[in-house]
Amino acid sequence: MADRYLRFVGTAPGRFLTRRLGLPQPAPLHRWSPQRPALVGGLLHLTAGKTDLDLSPVLARTGLPKSADAPAAVILDATGVRDVETLAEVHAALHPVVGSVARSGRVVVLGAPLAPADHHQAAAQQALEGLVRSLGKEIGGGRTVNLVRLTDPPAAESTLRFLLSPKSAYVSGQVIVVGAGVDADTGAEVTADGDLPLAGRTALVTGGARGIGEAVAETLARDGAHVVVLDVPQAEEDARRVAERLGGSALTLDITAPDAGARIAAALPDGLDVLVHNAGITRDRRLVNMPAERWSSVLDVNLASVLRTTDALLDAGTLRRGGRILATASIAGLAGNAGQTNYGASKAGVVGLVRSLAPRALAEHGVTVNAVAPGFIETRMTAAIPLFIREAGRRMNSLAQGGLPADVAETTAWLAHPASGAVNGQVVRVCGQSLLGA
Repeated sequence: MADRYLRFVGTAPGRFLTRRLGLPQPAPLHRWSPQRPALVGGLLHLTAGKTDLDLSPVLARTGLPKSADAPAAVILDATGVRDVETLAEVHAALHPVVGSVARSGRVVVLGAPLAPADHHQAAAQQALEGLVRSLGKEIGGGRTVNLVRLTDPPAAESTLRFLLSPKSAYVSGQVIVVGAGVDADTGAEVTADGDLPLAGRTALVTGGARGIGEAVAETLARDGAHVVVLDVPQAEEDARRVAERLGGSALTLDITAPDAGARIAAALPDGLDVLVHNAGITRDRRLVNMPAERWSSVLDVNLASVLRTTDALLDAGTLRRGGRILATASIAGLAGNAGQTNYGASKAGVVGLVRSLAPRALAEHGVTVNAVAPGFIETRMTAAIPLFIREAGRRMNSLAQGGLPADVAETTAWLAHPASGAVNGQVVRVCGQSLLGA
């Protein structure tokens, strides 16, 4: 459903009226397209504190030229901030430039891991999170602000390229931790084709016949993957339509069946590189009025099937080393939502799965595990929400608008990238920095 308010604010009378009334001022977002694949403008590189990082080779490959004049992106290396005194350098660096960042621009702050033996450094580095989340809520104009904690710039290249591109249009206020940038099996740095990074790889998307799942399948196919579109037998026609359009294949089965994992493994005898757990349902009702069937059906589809299928595919060796497991969480699982105790519980469970499994899956199988947590995304489901509730959902984030399925898909594709192996155990919200939740 079209966001008429966003269109209205884009007109001269709309801007005048909404400003006079103190209403939200959403700006059209620059999202990736073949015609506009990069931000328009230059990159300004700043530092605060003493740093040993050499970012030049990585930043050169973002495709953004160096520029201090109305930059499209600002990157601040604050890894050397170690105390309250050097936090002043963060203010000194950002204060003169944040007002000049181009609309739909990016601010990325680089931080260091918190030092457990140095509480002054830990306090100063933790302060960067409050700075980033606060700046994201005030900067406006479709701009985003994120924090990346890293020690090795090459390991963070795929993350920085994502955050400094139109593909991250609806990702803001996030803290992303980047670990070591080597393949878990060989110890070699991972490289990939820049245009088709998933070429030669197989990706399976559950619930891939429609909505967000279809967008994820499209984006992974765009990046070169052979996509297996999995959905329930009732959606077989849609699944085959999507798969044929993408040059992939369709697989229909009930993901909650006890043998679902075994059937997927049998259908993929040559193995799987990317597993996207997207299938999910809602059965909303307040807990006091919720029968057991509504509770159990949501938990079975959204959580239990994810656990069973993941275990089965890891045990069978279907997921190749260097593979990716990507689960769909939700801000409802992080912040809660009235009428969704079952859904919120299931999505919070996904977060627990990711945080627990990620280190073991990497160590034992060479596979990373991450989650994407969408906020208000414009789909057929949200289009059916009553008008005033739908408008509240759209406006209650720093970008003051709903996201698109493509926003979730682009974030999934970044985490699926062969060079994103240093990102593990992360839960990345795609919510325009929702005003609710952490």
